[in-house]
Amino acid sequence: MMISHRPTAAEAKGIGSGRRWAMLAISTLAQSGAAVMAHGAAFLIPTLVAREGLTLTQAGLIAAAPTIGVMLALVAWGALTDAVGERLVLQIGLSVAAAAGLAAVLSSNLVLFALALGVGGAASASSNVASGRVVVGWFPAHRRGLAMGIRQMAQPVGVGIAAITISVTAERHGIHAALWIPTIACAVTALAVSLVIQDPPRPTRTVTRADNPYRGNRYLARIHAVSVLLVVPQFLVWTFALVWLVQDRDWSAAAAGTLVAVAQVFGAVGRILVGQLSDVVRSRMRPLRWVGIAAAVVLLAMGLAAGEGWWVAVPLMVLATVLTVADNGLAFTAVAERAGPFWSGRALAIQNTAQFLTSSLVPPLGGAVIVALGFPRTFALAALFPALALALVPVRDEHELS
Repeated sequence: MMISHRPTAAEAKGIGSGRRWAMLAISTLAQSGAAVMAHGAAFLIPTLVAREGLTLTQAGLIAAAPTIGVMLALVAWGALTDAVGERLVLQIGLSVAAAAGLAAVLSSNLVLFALALGVGGAASASSNVASGRVVVGWFPAHRRGLAMGIRQMAQPVGVGIAAITISVTAERHGIHAALWIPTIACAVTALAVSLVIQDPPRPTRTVTRADNPYRGNRYLARIHAVSVLLVVPQFLVWTFALVWLVQDRDWSAAAAGTLVAVAQVFGAVGRILVGQLSDVVRSRMRPLRWVGIAAAVVLLAMGLAAGEGWWVAVPLMVLATVLTVADNGLAFTAVAERAGPFWSGRALAIQNTAQFLTSSLVPPLGGAVIVALGFPRTFALAALFPALALALVPVRDEHELS
């Protein structure tokens, strides 16, 4: 296996602003393709229930297969990124994800289908770590919040693409045909990475503290805990908003998918704005706390409005989508900055593993809670998670941004 060339500090100075922004664009594209693979299965749920005769809980288990794969593979991808470089990891991971998507298209039963989805999710996890490292490595601290906000918009954009395409394709042509969408997305982004991405430079170990950043400090652990709590309402809304609109509000799959896609676009813009705000106020944690407060309030209001059948429940769902994704870029950037260039691959992998472990439980458990309590009460209960996260945000332990 060839290790990617990593430029020296002198070589890095010769790489202009245009090339850096091009690498940001392709990193964002790579993460979008990976997000379509990892989260697209959630939009198969209506078809799995209507055509395959599955319960909402069973369909949720299949929808969780890619995120389970992501969760199991992230730490390994993080360690490999630390060892061999970002570009090579992206090339391998996205190519394998495309192959797994093709296997899902050709699978003969639901068990093989779910297994292929799991492998696709595991392979797409390469982008969660490596594409983030590309951005952190090529952008200075005073531009990093904005740059990472742009890169983090990839996830809601990918989910939006999946919502507007996979649900309709599955409804009209079946679940196997719908899996061509993430397959093609991963294949195209693997090619784009090969053409544009270059590994960012790293300082030598003699001038960089390479010690374990988790020793003697709970800052990273607290960010991980906050992110775990905030990811619950995020994935609850992502997974079941479309189902809620179709089942409770009598929307068509096409109309519901379109609205969810529009909400994801707003969420992507929200990540950029929050990232820029963190650069302006020179803090990642204070905006993270503000987002948590807003998310708790909106989720509670959404649950109340949905229970009363008020029209405002739908725009509140859009706002909840925006707020529940806005925090991710802040936490991701803060973890990479505190962990440093020799530990950030593993630290980001731990960050994402904890999130995906939680998100893998949300579809089946969320489906069971919805069956027991209904959509409105479940949405209202989700407000507890950002409320609990507020006390853990490590604002006082944050270092001043350089």
